[in-house]
Amino acid sequence: MMKMFMYMMVMFLYFYLNMSWNLFQFMILLLMILFISYSGFNFFSLISYNYGIDFYSYGLIILSMLIISLMIVSSNLIKGSLTMNFFLLVNLMLLLSLILVFSTLNMLVMYLFFEFSLIPLMVLIYTWGYQPERLISGLYLFFYTLFASLPFLLIILYFMFNKMTLYFDMFFYINYSFLIHMFMIFAFMVKLPMFMVHFWLPKAHVQAPVSGSMILAGLLLKIGGYGFIRFMNIYEFPFLFYSYIWYSLSLVGCVLVSIICLIQGDVKCLIAYSSVAHMGMCLIGLLTMTKWGMLGSYLMMISHGLCSSGLFCLANFSYERYSSRSFYLNKGLINLMPSMSFMWFVFCAFNMSCPPSLNFVSEIFIINSMLMYWSNSMLFFIFISFFSACFSYFLYSYIQHGQHYSFYCYSLGYVREYLLMMIHLLPLVLIILSLNFFY
Repeated sequence: MMKMFMYMMVMFLYFYLNMSWNLFQFMILLLMILFISYSGFNFFSLISYNYGIDFYSYGLIILSMLIISLMIVSSNLIKGSLTMNFFLLVNLMLLLSLILVFSTLNMLVMYLFFEFSLIPLMVLIYTWGYQPERLISGLYLFFYTLFASLPFLLIILYFMFNKMTLYFDMFFYINYSFLIHMFMIFAFMVKLPMFMVHFWLPKAHVQAPVSGSMILAGLLLKIGGYGFIRFMNIYEFPFLFYSYIWYSLSLVGCVLVSIICLIQGDVKCLIAYSSVAHMGMCLIGLLTMTKWGMLGSYLMMISHGLCSSGLFCLANFSYERYSSRSFYLNKGLINLMPSMSFMWFVFCAFNMSCPPSLNFVSEIFIINSMLMYWSNSMLFFIFISFFSACFSYFLYSYIQHGQHYSFYCYSLGYVREYLLMMIHLLPLVLIILSLNFFY
C-alpha cells in the first residue's frame, strides 16, 4: 500500500511544476492498472504501516480511481481555465482521502479521513457549483455529517480506553446498549444516507457541479456502506439484536422516496432521490447479515456508483446545452441528440435494474436475503421495484419526448461524451461475466 501512497505524494509534487490536464488523467489510470495487477485480497493483504486491502476495499478503491478519472473527462469546461490546477489538486485530495478510508486497518484513521473527505467536496461545491443556494447546501452537508460523526468519535475513544486496540480484525464484546449501537452506526447512516437523514443529499447534488455529483453518488455514499461492513464484524450481537429497527425504516423509506421521485421537477433532484432509494436497498441487504445480503449490497454499491454517476453525466450534457435542469424545459431530446437518447435509455433501464446489468444481479441477491430475514418483505419489494420502474420510465420519457421548446441548433454530442458514457456502461455489464470472482 505504501507504494500507492508514495506514487500519490509524487503527484502532489507535480502541482509545483504546473500539472497538465492529460498527464493527471494518465497518472490516475496508470495507478489504477498497477492496483488491479495486485493479487491476494481475500483477507487483509498488502499490509504495510497499518494499511491493507481486502475483498471489500479492493473493488471500491478501483471504483474510486475510475470515477475520479471520469470526473476529469466530464469537467471539460474547467480545462484551460484559471482554476484548472486547483480543480485537479482538489480531485487528488479527494482520491487520497477515499483510498485511505478504504485501506486503513485503524478505526481512528478511518474516522479522520471519513471527515476529511468532506472538505474537498465542499470546496468543489462552493467553487464550481451553479446557484447561490450552494452555500446553504454546503452547510447542510457539513452539519449533518459533523453532527452524526461526533458520537462515533466518542465510541472510538471508548474502544481505545477499554479494549486498548483500534484494529478492525479484533472481536469486541459489547453490551447490548442501544445508545452505543446507535452512536456507532449513525455516522454511516447519514453518509449512506438512510431514509429520515437523507435531506442533505438532494440539496448537495443539485448545487454541485457535475464532478461533485459524480464523486458524491459514486463514492462518498459508499463510505457509509463500507463502514457498516467493517463495524458489523466487530459487534455482531447488538447488530443482530437491533437491526430490525433500521430494516423497517429502510423498507418504508425506499417506497416513500421512490414515490417522491415522481413529483420532482428537476432532473438532478430525481436522480439524487433515486440514489437514496438504491442505497436504502443496499442497507437492507447489509442488515440481514447473510452472505447473500452482504454480497448483494457490495455489488449494489459498485453498480450504483457507475449507474448514478452516468446519469448525472447525461443530465449535465443537457444542462450544458439548455442551461436548465428543469423537466419542463428539457424536452424532445430524442430529436436533438438521437444517439445520446440510446444512452439515456440504457442508463434509465439499468437504474431500474434490468437484466443485463450488475444492478439486476445485486437486487436478486438482496431479495433472497430479505426473504430469509422476513418473508413479508416481498410485499415491500414489489412496491419498491414497481415505483423504481415508474420513476426511471418517467425520467426517460419526459426528457426524450414532447415538444421541443427552443429552435436553436445543437450538436449531437461530442466523442468525449460518448467515451465517458461507454466507460460507465462497460463495467456494469462486464463485471457479471466475472461473478465467480465474487462468489
